[in-house]
Amino acid sequence: MDDKMNYYPISRKEWQGFYHNGKAPLTEEELEDIKGFNDQISLQDVQDIYVPLTHLIHLYMKEFESLTVSKGLFLHEYVPVPPFIIGIAGSVAVGKSTTARLLQLILSRTFKRRNVQLITTDGFLYPNKVLEAKGIMDRKGFPESYDMEKLIDFLNQVKNSQEEIKAPLYSHSVYDIIEGEYEVIQQPDILIVEGINTLQLPANQQIYVSDFFDFSVFVDAEPKLIEKWYLERFGALLDTAFLDPDNYYYQYAIGNRDDAFAMAKEVWKTVNLKNLEEYILPTRGRADIILHKTENHIIDEIFMRKY
Repeated sequence: MDDKMNYYPISRKEWQGFYHNGKAPLTEEELEDIKGFNDQISLQDVQDIYVPLTHLIHLYMKEFESLTVSKGLFLHEYVPVPPFIIGIAGSVAVGKSTTARLLQLILSRTFKRRNVQLITTDGFLYPNKVLEAKGIMDRKGFPESYDMEKLIDFLNQVKNSQEEIKAPLYSHSVYDIIEGEYEVIQQPDILIVEGINTLQLPANQQIYVSDFFDFSVFVDAEPKLIEKWYLERFGALLDTAFLDPDNYYYQYAIGNRDDAFAMAKEVWKTVNLKNLEEYILPTRGRADIILHKTENHIIDEIFMRKY
């Protein structure tokens, strides 16, 4: 890590020793339901890594609430506490979706009176027909493929505690925005925002998506390892896609498997790796916490931002 001088490096053993009072607040079956295709996370990982992480987030939340109260005292008026927003970033196939779902469940169980919701930035991709019209379908996932003004506006509405906010719905099965369908966010106390672009992409020179975040996590691993997970996930998708002709991967699932994997390797090299190296990794130094993974998605080291 070139940016490690700005972080405290913490081994897994050290990290799990920072907070002794918590046990994994979920069952093995619940963990199976929320983890990704090839994510091998265990209840031990939850207890060692995510329970202390939840405790750290709670410390940030208390400071956030305290600052809001202080602003009210300064203004001599009641200032409501805005939603606490957590950003989760990282490469395609690194396991950030599992991290997001897991944190949502743990935070909901730990803070039972808090409304914890989750959104992914996939819904803010331009629809395929727009990408095709712009001539950037082969750049899907790159900065220019997202409607950042819409995402910024959405986060602004969340921070202002608007009652009901609609976010576009993206389907990984059809690989497109589902027209006329939405996810509804209703005044969350905590909102988790997950996506490859959560720590990057200024909508203009003044505002970043990350400006709305009160805490952020970057899920990290060596690119060669992420490529391995990407191809494993692709294989798992092929194993189910042949049952659904409407699935984006159906055409690859019913064809020659070697050809399908050759295509996937080319996509990794020309799209996902390029995006990772040019746009995603440079944002890693903005995260409050970096979770570094090794083989089998095991988190072996944590980096905590110094300032």
